[in-house]
Amino acid sequence: MKAVVCVMFACVLTAATAQAQAPAAQGGQKIPLSEGLRRSYNTLKLNLTETAQKFGEADYGYRPSPEIRVFGAQLAHVANSQFNACSAAKGEPNPNQGQNLEQTKKTRDEIVKALADSFAYCDPVFANLTDQSALELVRQGQNEVSRGGVLTNLIVHGNEEYGILTVYMRTKGMVPPSTERGMRGRGARGGRGQ
Repeated sequence: MKAVVCVMFACVLTAATAQAQAPAAQGGQKIPLSEGLRRSYNTLKLNLTETAQKFGEADYGYRPSPEIRVFGAQLAHVANSQFNACSAAKGEPNPNQGQNLEQTKKTRDEIVKALADSFAYCDPVFANLTDQSALELVRQGQNEVSRGGVLTNLIVHGNEEYGILTVYMRTKGMVPPSTERGMRGRGARGGRGQ
């Protein structure tokens, strides 16, 4: 339980730190746990959705190294994980139980839809999250875990996967979406190899 609380605190601290770097109203903002998780999730959703759109159909079979998943399977893996985590957070059976999207979704359109469907499934979990409901225990596998811990793990896993996907983009000479947004914010143009 201490590890879950530490991970949740780190997630909120990260979101609060990012917000502290932006100009704030006098007195600053108060960002509770639920809002920190919601902001982190929305950033993850934006990064992964824009990443999925960057690659054309032919590149969904691309892999920078033979030891790792192809690009499309990497995104399908994220969708699998999100359905799993959000079903636990909702306290209901995984609607994709027994399906492995990495094996069943092969085309760009199928994978983009599966990723979008996983976000649509998770959106209400984050939208309805309160600080109190984040602390409630939900069943995940054989364990009871705080809902906020489950959702923090979803964000952490998704960010790890986004980090992996940035390698795919960089080896193709593409600038990752988060870097492009950051460069636009500083008035720079997003070009190859930035």
